[in-house]
Amino acid sequence: QVQLVESGGGLVQPGGSLRLSCAASGFSFSHYAMNWYRQAPGKERQFVGIISLDGNTNYADSVKGRFTISRQNYKNTVYLQMSSLKPEDTAVYYCNVWYNEQDYWGQGTQVTVSS
Repeated sequence: QVQLVESGGGLVQPGGSLRLSCAASGFSFSHYAMNWYRQAPGKERQFVGIISLDGNTNYADSVKGRFTISRQNYKNTVYLQMSSLKPEDTAVYYCNVWYNEQDYWGQGTQVTVSS
């Protein structure tokens, strides 16, 4: 079965950096685009970015130029490198894949940006 496991969240000061990881299993990872989303308290889940099969990326305007998505297919892992973090980036971050006509989500990892 499809499993997505995020890690790497934590508390970071404004202006700091953090790298999230998402380990995938249960499907042919290299054949699928992977997404990152986030959900702040009291708000709807928000698209952060996507990486295609061949490594092309696209980002939400709110994170463009600060966040970078990458993937290592031999590790079945996708990453979200976050820099110049702001308090408004505080959220639970989820990775996501659309596989076999179904959305799959990880359990999420909390990122808190605060001094």
